[in-house]
Amino acid sequence: MRIHRSLRSTRRSLAALGVAVLTAAAAALSLAPTSAQALPTADKQAVLDYLHSVRGSGIVSGQHNKEPANQPSQYTKQVHDITGEYPGLWGGDLMFREQDARDRQLVIDQAKTEWANGSLVALSWHACPPTGPSTCEFEGGVKSDITPQEFRDIVTDGTELNATWKSRLDEIAPYLEQLQDDGIPALFRPFHEMNESWNWWGEQPGEDGGARLFQLTRDYLEDTRGLDNLVWVWNVQDNPDGGWDSYYPGDDYADVVSLDVWYKGHPSDADYRQLRDIAGDKPIALAEMGRVPDAQLLESQTEWTYFMVWSEQLREDNTDEEIQAAYYHSRTLNQGELAMDSAAGRR
Repeated sequence: MRIHRSLRSTRRSLAALGVAVLTAAAAALSLAPTSAQALPTADKQAVLDYLHSVRGSGIVSGQHNKEPANQPSQYTKQVHDITGEYPGLWGGDLMFREQDARDRQLVIDQAKTEWANGSLVALSWHACPPTGPSTCEFEGGVKSDITPQEFRDIVTDGTELNATWKSRLDEIAPYLEQLQDDGIPALFRPFHEMNESWNWWGEQPGEDGGARLFQLTRDYLEDTRGLDNLVWVWNVQDNPDGGWDSYYPGDDYADVVSLDVWYKGHPSDADYRQLRDIAGDKPIALAEMGRVPDAQLLESQTEWTYFMVWSEQLREDNTDEEIQAAYYHSRTLNQGELAMDSAAGRR
């Protein structure tokens, strides 16, 4: 740990020399061991305790890795290429296209590797609508509309569409069970941006809308499939309409309250307050960002517990200097700096 922080301090000091020199220096420093510490086998409460322990004092860095499933760490590697650091959180996806669904095991294998290397595991899921086949394209599949009646049928026990949805959960459960068997909790975000209309599950406010879909999905995976290693991440996007709490499934169902930041470069103070009001004492997180957080964000909105940059946006929306500044900031926690064993029981 001390070696790792010393290397990061050296990289931070070199930042003043400029990006070209810093990138070369970071690459050279990355050849030295960083004393990355494997996270211990744990239950979901250990992750929640850890997030509570860093709230207000630090923030875990994160990077998402989108399709194809046979390259489950391609964007994480780009972070290392730029900074010499690996993110403290690895993000993956259970996917939707036919080939990627066949390669889900590669995603789970990478999740195991990342946990062993000292990073938290976060899994999203771009599920296909139960009105069609279990695999689909993004356009016309994940990104599609269903009728109000179809949505009501999905969330109503005993209907054909409800049974189909549960069969989709049966398809992913064996992969999640592998993580449970290995003592690896996963931050699980199955319905991101519940207040948006681009996805089939979105823009369904009220207790019988997206909140109910979230509830029945958690109930099924926990009660029927016996999964107790999932940290359930509830999520909305930073759209200006407000009313985000109308999608909230309740404190018994959401473990982490999170925001995707796409309307703005960084969350506004009003966004921050709205999420905190919904979360209460639950951890809050930036589950998707295009822009890496800057010093102003890191030092003013201090209760975010992790951030995750979205795949290709890492390089499309940020300079190398900006990425380095985020990863070298004194509040940022990268791979090998997550002392989860000492965080347990702090609440």
